[in-house]
Amino acid sequence: MKKTLIGLLALTLMFSCKNSEEKNTEDQESKEVNVYTHRHYESDQELFKQFEEETGIKVNVINASADELIQKMSMEGEQSPADVLITVDAGRLERAKSRDLLQSIESEVLENTIASHLKDQDNHWFSLTKRARVIAYAKDRVNPEELSTYEDLASEKWNGKLLVRSSGNIYNQSLMASLIVNNGEEEAKKWAEAVVENMARSPKGNDRDQVKAVVAGEGDLAIVNTYYIGKLLNSDDPEEVKAGEKVGLFFPNQDGRGTHINVSGAGVARYAPNKENAIKFIEFLVSEEAQKIFAHSNYEYPVNEAVEPAALLQEWGDFKEDTLNLSQLGQNNKKAVMLFDEAGWK
Repeated sequence: MKKTLIGLLALTLMFSCKNSEEKNTEDQESKEVNVYTHRHYESDQELFKQFEEETGIKVNVINASADELIQKMSMEGEQSPADVLITVDAGRLERAKSRDLLQSIESEVLENTIASHLKDQDNHWFSLTKRARVIAYAKDRVNPEELSTYEDLASEKWNGKLLVRSSGNIYNQSLMASLIVNNGEEEAKKWAEAVVENMARSPKGNDRDQVKAVVAGEGDLAIVNTYYIGKLLNSDDPEEVKAGEKVGLFFPNQDGRGTHINVSGAGVARYAPNKENAIKFIEFLVSEEAQKIFAHSNYEYPVNEAVEPAALLQEWGDFKEDTLNLSQLGQNNKKAVMLFDEAGWK
């Protein structure tokens, strides 16, 4: 009997210690979220701080390029401390999903806030902000009435006048993927070949560089993301402001499917040690207060429809956006890269 009592006491103590350890683990989980992010804006740091203040959950941030973060998570495997992956463009988000680095989650907030085409069909990732990929044109050399669609950029009238960054850029790859889905591979390849013929120079630099090259007279048109124009117009560098002022923006395909958009987005990591905190964090980033900061600080379009874009974006006017589900951009990324190579787009 004495031995039985001692055994029961030992068993009780063992479970008591185990429960205490589990409670400590839960307490620790409730206080932090580990964020792997490709974004590097002050607005994001402001939001992370605000989330900490409102929830008491500490945000631990790892900054690197999207490819580096995806590789890091792959190498870490089940031991990865990552809770949330934030990166730009649906192509990269879909790449992370295809490598089994993200997990499907359930969230009424995300389900009710984000339009269906702006999130993964299996709820592995969700858009946080939108950028339209538009045509910037020289105000003094191009009549905007001559512009119409992305497809029209293949027209001979733009021969030697088009500026665009390299085919290695994810924004161009996703634009190409959208053309594959909407027009078919054969037509998309013909388009890419004609665009190469119309290039004013070999692709180089980022979107801001394309705009500066238009202003310098190297070409008349550039394919750019809208938020880069916002950055130029609000730069501390007077020369960048002048560059932004000398180009007009045209939103293609308004009489058809609408203008192509790409996004920044977030997903919960496959082995997230703080899953519930990760979900809370992403829900916070699509809240009205967070979306206002995204919209007004970085000139991106909000994904929360209750939030208005920044005043500058409103000046550009409303536009019809392509509602193609963005998952298809990532699913067609390899085809896009292959067709670029075949077309000689460097």
